[in-house]
Amino acid sequence: MRKAGCFLLWMIIFLAPGRLFFAQDKVVLTLEKSIELALSQNPYHLASEERVDAAEQYVREAAAGFLPSLNSTGFATLDEKLFELEFPSFIPGQPPEKVKVDFTRDYQLALNLSIPIYTGGRLTAGYKSAKYNLKSTQESVRQSEHLTVFNTKAAFYGCLLAQEFVRVAEQAVKDAEDLHKSVKSQYEVGLASQFDRLRSEVRVVNLKPQLIHAKNSFEVMKLNLKTLLGMDISVPIEIQGNLSYESIEPDMDKSIGLAIQNRPEILQLEYQKRIAEEMWKMARAERLPTLAISGTFNFWADRLAITGDAWQDYYTVNLVMTLPIFNGFGPAARQAKAKSAVKEIELTLKGLKDGVKFEVSQAILKIEEARESLISQEKNVEQAEESLRIANLNYTEGMITVLDVSAAQTALNQARVNYSQAVYDFFVAVADFERSLGVKKSEIDPDILMKQKQVASYGGVK
Repeated sequence: MRKAGCFLLWMIIFLAPGRLFFAQDKVVLTLEKSIELALSQNPYHLASEERVDAAEQYVREAAAGFLPSLNSTGFATLDEKLFELEFPSFIPGQPPEKVKVDFTRDYQLALNLSIPIYTGGRLTAGYKSAKYNLKSTQESVRQSEHLTVFNTKAAFYGCLLAQEFVRVAEQAVKDAEDLHKSVKSQYEVGLASQFDRLRSEVRVVNLKPQLIHAKNSFEVMKLNLKTLLGMDISVPIEIQGNLSYESIEPDMDKSIGLAIQNRPEILQLEYQKRIAEEMWKMARAERLPTLAISGTFNFWADRLAITGDAWQDYYTVNLVMTLPIFNGFGPAARQAKAKSAVKEIELTLKGLKDGVKFEVSQAILKIEEARESLISQEKNVEQAEESLRIANLNYTEGMITVLDVSAAQTALNQARVNYSQAVYDFFVAVADFERSLGVKKSEIDPDILMKQKQVASYGGVK
C-alpha cells in the first residue's frame, strides 16, 4: 500500500509539471493562422453568428402558420347546477311537476382542427419578412467577418511593426556601443578627447530606455492580438512574418462598382426595405376577409371508463369567414407607418451608397499615398546608410567629431523607423481597401487590383 502511494506521488510530481509545460507551449502565429483563430474564437464574431440561428427559427415559426393546427382539451366537471323543466300536473288541482335534466357530461374530451385557406396575404408576407430578416442577419455576420479580418490584420501588422521597432532600437544601441568602444580606445591612446568619450557614453545610456519602451510596446501589441484572437493572454506566442509588400494600383471605378454590389451594409438595408414592404402588406391584409375550416370532434361521458360504451361522440365541421368592418383605424395607421419606413430606408440606402463610394475612394488614395511614401523612405534609408558609412570613415580620419557620427546614426535609425511605419501604413491601407469592397480577398478580380511586378522589402522580421 505504501509503495502504491509513493508511486502515485512520483507520478504527480513528474507528470503535473510536464502537463503545465505543454499547456504553455509557444504558439506560432502567421497572418493566415491569426485570421483563422479570430474567425473561430473571437467572442464578438461568434455572438453575431448566433443571431443567424435565431433568425432561422423565425422562418420556421412563420412557415408553421401555413400548416393546420390540432389541439385537444379535456374537462372534468367538479360541480354543476342542473337545468329544471316544469311540466303541468295531469291531476287537476295539483302543482306542476319539476324535472331536473342534465344536458352535459361530467367528462369531456375535444379535438379542435383549424386549417387556414385565405388570410389576405398575411401568412405569405410574414414568411417573406422572416426570410428577408434571415438574409439580413447573414449579411450582418459577413460584415462582422470582414471587420474581424481587418482588425486582425491591423493587429498582426502592428505586432510586426513593434517587433521591427525593437530590432531598430537594438541596432541603434549596438551601433552606439560600437562607437563608444571605438572612441574609448582612441581616448586611451590620446586620439580622442574626453568630451567625445563622455558624449558617446551618454548616447548609449539615452538609447537604452528607448529599447525598453520598444520591447514593452511589442508585448502590449501581442496582448492586443491575443485578445482579438480569443486566446488566453498568458499563452506565449511567436509572430512570424516580414515587413515586405507587393505594390498594387486598384481601379477606382471597378472597385466602387464591386463594393456597391457586395457591401454587407448595403445588402442589409435592401433586405430591411423588403421587410418594410412586407409589413405594409400585412397591415393591408388586416382589412381583407379571412377564410378557414375548423372542425371539432368531441367525446363525453358521465364516468371515467376504458370501455367504449361509456363514451359518446359527436363532431362539427365549419367554414369560417371573418370580415373586418371597423378596427379603429389601426390597419391604416400601420400601413402609413410601413410606407414611411420604406421611404426612410430608401433615403438611408442612398446615403450609404454615397458613403461606400467615399470609403473606397479614400482607401485607394491612402494606398497611393502609402506607396509614394514607401518609395521615398526606401531611398532615404539607402542615403542614411551611406551617410553613416561616410561619417565613420571621416571620424576615423579625424575629419569630424563624434557628434557628427551620432547624428548620422540617429538619422539612420529614424529613417528605418519611418520606413517600417510606411510599410505598416501601406498594409493597413490595403487591408482597409479589401474591407471596403465587401468581399474576401480571394474573390477580388485581379483586374481590379492591377498588381504590378515590383516587390519591395527592407529589413523585416522572420
